[in-house]
Amino acid sequence: MALAIVGLGSNKGHRRSIIERAVALISRIPDIYEFRCSELMETEPWGFESDNKFLNACVAFETDMPPEVLFGKLQEIERSISEASHRDSTGHYVDREIDIDFIAYGAQRVSLPGLILPHPRAMLRDFVMIPFEEIAPGLCAEIKSMTTDNSL
Repeated sequence: MALAIVGLGSNKGHRRSIIERAVALISRIPDIYEFRCSELMETEPWGFESDNKFLNACVAFETDMPPEVLFGKLQEIERSISEASHRDSTGHYVDREIDIDFIAYGAQRVSLPGLILPHPRAMLRDFVMIPFEEIAPGLCAEIKSMTTDNSL
């Protein structure tokens, strides 16, 4: 079993209900256990300008599902909530109803097309690290130490 960490964010539409829907859908993925969710956190946009603040949260759960299978399920959930991309045609971030990021799969390193774990920019983002630390402090510390040691 691995402890999976998933980040959620929304800054468009009914943010709270969108995050709650995403949490509910993720919690119903088969073969996940000990599901928990952080408190919601309001944050400024990261990496782009917008007047719309984000609501962010992280969820954590145990699973023995391979990370690439779980990633596919998370992408399906994201698309089921909003098919709109979180980037514009030039590759810049834009406002979005939902953004679901796979942050960590235990302390395992995963490098597959489209999926790198731990998430390479997670440590730069308080909106990920604060809720991550809330729901999985031990794993969060381990991931931070991996980054500090430049071993990612």
